[in-house]
Amino acid sequence: MALIARSVFFCNRVVWNPLKTAHVLFSTNSQRQLLSKQPCKKQKLPSEHQPWEERLADVVTPLWRSCYEEQLEVKQRNQERILSQLCGHLVGDLTSIKGKPNFPVLPIQPSPVRNGYRNKSTFSVNKGIDGNPKTVGYYVGIARQNNIVCVNGDHLINIPEKHKLVAKCYQDFLRLSSLDPCLLFHTGGHWREITVRTNAQGHTMAIVYFHPQMLSPEEMAEHKASLSDYFTSGPGSVCQLDSLFFQESTMTRCSHEESPYQLLHGVPYIYEELLGFKFRISPDAFFQVNQAAAEVLYNIVRDLCIPKIPDGTERTPSGGTLLDVCCGTGAIGIITSPRADKVIGIELLEQAVEDAKHNAALNNVRNCEFLAGKAEVVLPGLMKDSDYTHSGLTAVVNPARAGLHHRVVRALRNQSNIRRVVFVSCRPEGEAMRNFRELCCAPDPQKKLRGEAFRPTLAVPVDMFPHTPHCELVLLFER
Repeated sequence: MALIARSVFFCNRVVWNPLKTAHVLFSTNSQRQLLSKQPCKKQKLPSEHQPWEERLADVVTPLWRSCYEEQLEVKQRNQERILSQLCGHLVGDLTSIKGKPNFPVLPIQPSPVRNGYRNKSTFSVNKGIDGNPKTVGYYVGIARQNNIVCVNGDHLINIPEKHKLVAKCYQDFLRLSSLDPCLLFHTGGHWREITVRTNAQGHTMAIVYFHPQMLSPEEMAEHKASLSDYFTSGPGSVCQLDSLFFQESTMTRCSHEESPYQLLHGVPYIYEELLGFKFRISPDAFFQVNQAAAEVLYNIVRDLCIPKIPDGTERTPSGGTLLDVCCGTGAIGIITSPRADKVIGIELLEQAVEDAKHNAALNNVRNCEFLAGKAEVVLPGLMKDSDYTHSGLTAVVNPARAGLHHRVVRALRNQSNIRRVVFVSCRPEGEAMRNFRELCCAPDPQKKLRGEAFRPTLAVPVDMFPHTPHCELVLLFER
């Protein structure tokens, strides 16, 4: 809680005068002294001499050998390098990537939980080290070199023990099943990967993915019943699943709308709490994988979207409208809703929109509206509606790794009432960089970017993924 409170204090101050005071608003000295007590790992051996478990750890958690203090330093340098590249693009001088960004970059916010933090894990099925094709774990190797090996993830430090237990039980079940695993769609087989989701209370949801191939409905029913029996009354009951879902699919990934999730056992949802708000989680709903760090992240996002007024009250004199683009299950909008006059969330997945509407009602939030559809289609239409644009507009975007569609960026850029955009990215060096540049470049009639340019004014990295090179970056744009 101390870390969270410190983040809120920092963000409140930054919003009022970010450029002049950012460098003195946050100090991680005490945190870094605490982190530095964590011993560093042994040096990496050449790959041919490494045990398979270490090879897998190097793939899934590449920074696991470093103490947490060193991990944060690596991530801080990476984020500054990426943001320097953005500055270089904006001024037309790519040599500036060797320097520092020309706007404040906060010290990275540590994750309050560093081990076993993942609340969602997906385990693959493939040939194991011993050649058994019914091995559940993670891949080591390269597909095009035909050297893929599936290694159990029991030793991975970012995976909670409950997830490892479910994966082990699923592997035991597969080895008892008369059906083959589906390693390649065109070669047949049925059993595929399993996803495990948990909440802070330990409630557990498992989703098994299955290729039906040419099985009859009667045969499908038989194998679903076998799976359910194994996890409810058989050896897998040790997992104490609250929900067991089953999805038939002939595609690598598909949504609930394309192929409905079938509830074989238990309750249809689990629930999680963030900053005093409760959220419903369905099988394919997006939710940050690290609940404790998500509270740090959403504290920062909320304060940058609509800061508190100096007396500390939650409500601002004119909160205006918050556009929550790529809203998922509505977490950011709902958490920020007490400070806004109106929240409008846009999300592609209909199931996520249903969850968002339910979450708003669950938390007695009445100023949120959630719309299903592609943001690049919905948002430009909203910008033409005077009911949404008569007051101040703030936009928050949290897209997938593919970034925002160029029409979404265009709609944000060309709406003059939007004075502030808070961009949350887990991969700012990727497609998000294109979004950053289009938000901030000079007007470009060819790209239909006619509105006044934004400028980056503050960046806050948050370590959502300890032991990996990745983190979440919150970037504030203003004009």
